Amino acid sequence: MTPVSLSNNLALFLTTMIVKILVVFVVLILIVAYATWVERKVIGHMQTRLGPMETWWHGLLQPIADGLKLFFKEDIIPSQASKFTFVLAPMMLLVPAFITFAVVPFGPDIEIGGYLVPQQIVDLNVGILFVLAMAGLGVYGIVLAGWSSNSKYSLLGGIRSTAQMISYELAAGLSIIAVFMLAETLSLREIVMLQREPLWGIIDFLPNWYVFSQPLAFGLFVVASLAEINRVPFDLPEAESELVSGYCTEYSAMKYALFFMAEYANMVVLSAIAATLFLGGWSGPFPGFINLLIKIFAFMFFFIWLRATFPRVRYDQLMKLGWKIMLPLGLVNLAITAVVVILMQ
Repeated sequence: MTPVSLSNNLALFLTTMIVKILVVFVVLILIVAYATWVERKVIGHMQTRLGPMETWWHGLLQPIADGLKLFFKEDIIPSQASKFTFVLAPMMLLVPAFITFAVVPFGPDIEIGGYLVPQQIVDLNVGILFVLAMAGLGVYGIVLAGWSSNSKYSLLGGIRSTAQMISYELAAGLSIIAVFMLAETLSLREIVMLQREPLWGIIDFLPNWYVFSQPLAFGLFVVASLAEINRVPFDLPEAESELVSGYCTEYSAMKYALFFMAEYANMVVLSAIAATLFLGGWSGPFPGFINLLIKIFAFMFFFIWLRATFPRVRYDQLMKLGWKIMLPLGLVNLAITAVVVILMQ
């Protein structure tokens, strides 16, 4: 019997939707929590240190200890701050990161009781545009945090973040456009399926991952992603040596923790998007979600490795890289891709 679409059974559709949302949310929260531990341990070993060691075996309970500490710390709001916006800003940064993961496919469709259940919360036919839209919303949280704090350091951090995100979203957008010019679809699910075919349609032993067809776009997307989430060497909005702690200088307790949860959540989401667009997403030798997790962890390890390796760039270097190097390279890559696509038709 051929399985039918899940939408034909409303009760099962709603049940599977709730289950998928809960599973993805819990897994994402766990990864975000333990990404802090992994980063401290990895950088510690790279710098001949041990990292967290006191809270259980090799400090495995350190994220829980940090969470409890921040939960019970005094929550201070500056007297001259715009209180409503001050409280809202951390959530405006965190929520888009979690929502973005809704369009990421984490496995092939599975059959349950004669119904075909997609391993994806929602398959939008404009999935890539949804990702770009949510990425653009994140900057509002940083800007509002900087403005509402009534602090010159926080305001400068917010302004820096605005300029940085606008500059690097252009390069990231151009690299993504090159991918869907090849795929001729905006659905992330269909993009993954297209990458399961033989490379360029002729090399059977290699998958058609777009990193082979678009190596320049892949490089541009990874660098732009680092700047998008304010990771070293592009952490200018925080810049401890210049702005104390940037846009989150006046925050404390759990509001302060939400900003760092958002940073690691964005790391996970952007790693998943990069894996989906360029590395075949969930496809690979293991079960679908295992393949995706391996690729996500590989990207996150790379981001942590960069933090242990490179110093922070100057702000003029940041702007020069975004506008004078990455943007022209993205336009050139787009033009070459357009010519190739036309010639192949």
